[in-house]
Amino acid sequence: MFRHTISLGRILGISIDLDYSWFLVFGLLTWILAVTYYPAEFKNWSPAGYWFMGAVTAILLFVSVLLHELGHSVVAKRFGIAVPRITLFIFGGVSQIATEPADANKEFWISAAGPVMSLALAAIFWGLRPILVGAPAVLALAKYMALLNFGLGVFNLIPGLPLDGGRVFRAIVWGISRDFRRATSVATFTGRLFGFSLIFIGVWLVLAGDLLNGLWTAFIGWYLESAAGSQLQQQALKDLLTGHKVSEMMGRDCARVSGDLTLQEVVDTYILGRGNRCFVVTKGEQTIGLLTLSEIAKTPRSSWASTTIADVMVPSEKLILTPANAEAWTTVESMERNGLRETPVADGGKIIGVLSRDDLVHYLGALQSLHA
Repeated sequence: MFRHTISLGRILGISIDLDYSWFLVFGLLTWILAVTYYPAEFKNWSPAGYWFMGAVTAILLFVSVLLHELGHSVVAKRFGIAVPRITLFIFGGVSQIATEPADANKEFWISAAGPVMSLALAAIFWGLRPILVGAPAVLALAKYMALLNFGLGVFNLIPGLPLDGGRVFRAIVWGISRDFRRATSVATFTGRLFGFSLIFIGVWLVLAGDLLNGLWTAFIGWYLESAAGSQLQQQALKDLLTGHKVSEMMGRDCARVSGDLTLQEVVDTYILGRGNRCFVVTKGEQTIGLLTLSEIAKTPRSSWASTTIADVMVPSEKLILTPANAEAWTTVESMERNGLRETPVADGGKIIGVLSRDDLVHYLGALQSLHA
């Protein structure tokens, strides 16, 4: 799902990634703390001291967000749901839970775990104050971290998707109505309503002269409204694909070609001449790899005449094959989660096609026309 990330290692078997956008919020928060909070608390520090404490506080916020996401992940793993990755980015973090919880009870506890962790951290930092009276700088840090974690926990409890509170709210509606789709629609509506409210408040602040806070508030509102709308679109997509198999969506125009052919020969003869879009690469009777338009597009056009298929194909040992009878929605989720534009499809260990995003778009268009 996230391609522009830095790997920070693994915790409890979960990969921890840092999106490049996180550095923006790190720099912004460090700057705000260095020029506002710490100078107000301590009048006689050097500028370097303010910036150092600002950076330490920003890093601790990063640790707090990570613990928030680990709260979700640990509970999900306790319910037997895999969590391959946690990614930290400009708006906080996201736990990439492999599958949706099977019932409202699991959804409730997984969603509530993050805000509970944040509120627990707030209580811990606040409780440390009496101990830190003799260390004013650390005391100020603890107070600010208590406020940040309290704000993070409370904000995430707002009952609208995509926030944790929205998932908790959806779990409650789901448990009462026994209708997951209806619960998603209700929680999405409240999420969009909250997003629009923040946009309105942000515009009002800008007009009142508070430009920075107004723009930031409106930006957060826009993000939440967009994310809530995406959640509704995702549910509609899931409804369309439920019950369908990968074999119905995939492209079947994979030609068997020798790895000795050049890319120019493939383009002229097979792509432009016959309309093929993927190629099972062979050496004699043995399949040695797969070539798609993506690999060809990565190669400079000036090198096509001198580059063979075998030079740029994905070798067989690196291919992750999707069974032809796999559920369409589950496969699409997996492709999105791993940032894949296409996946080879196999039946009995033999490649019979490739599912690409273009194939998905065409198939969805057909389904929507039939439903209409």
